[in-house]
Amino acid sequence: VNGACPGLPDEAAFGAHKTGGLVMGISPAFSEKEHIENYKSPHEHYDIILYTGMGLMERDLINIRSSDAIILLGGGVGTLNEFTVAYDEDKVVGILSGSGGVSDHIEEILKMCDRPMNEKIVADSDPKTLLDKVIHAIKSQPQPVTEDERVLGGGGKG
Repeated sequence: VNGACPGLPDEAAFGAHKTGGLVMGISPAFSEKEHIENYKSPHEHYDIILYTGMGLMERDLINIRSSDAIILLGGGVGTLNEFTVAYDEDKVVGILSGSGGVSDHIEEILKMCDRPMNEKIVADSDPKTLLDKVIHAIKSQPQPVTEDERVLGGGGKG
């Protein structure tokens, strides 16, 4: 599951599709036409694309809530938005250390916001080791539970 946009998400979709994975994209566009023409976004490597019509930031909510975990590498403001949503939604977050951008400053950002690093945030500079850590965290940590649209039992809210 990713944002069905150009760049790294499309490369990930290509790799997953090529190896037989089921690839789902959460598009900010209202339709395939808008997805391709207005957002200049790919569609070739996706088995399913959900056209949300919600725009770039709002579709992140669906993308993240539809995932057991997110993985950050590099990134800018969009990646920071995805991280903060996942953190507050109490999702497992994997960080590819040394990949640049926002990903290399997550601990610093949390300190500035007076938020703790928690057991659902894992990092490693090796992609395969990072995936192992993410899978372990998914299996060993309770999944978030919501009540009245608030995430309960997580390190994200506080």
